[in-house]
Amino acid sequence: MIKKNPNNENFFERVYEIARQIPYGKVTSYGAIAKALGAARSARMVGWAMNASHNREDVPAHRVVNRLGLLSGKHHFNGTNLMQQLLESEGVEVVDNQIVDFQKYFWEPDINS
Repeated sequence: MIKKNPNNENFFERVYEIARQIPYGKVTSYGAIAKALGAARSARMVGWAMNASHNREDVPAHRVVNRLGLLSGKHHFNGTNLMQQLLESEGVEVVDNQIVDFQKYFWEPDINS
């Protein structure tokens, strides 16, 4: 369970805290992370956080996709197919930049209460 931070810790750090919990071989969406943070309309800001995490090896940004299972963040992986390759190495099937059987691989973060 993700704990609320009474000190209003940096939003990006809170996003990274959730991203680190995504299990191997699973994915979640920008919107699901935003919802878990109690900021349901902040999916785009979650995307910015993922973009800013490219130098942080402890944040599995490749496991965060859009609500349809599209690898919308793949251009942040130095213009390579790295995002897809990382997902496929974890057993996630990707065809035409979209996760096949998205719900099978989807992980829902715990929502703060």
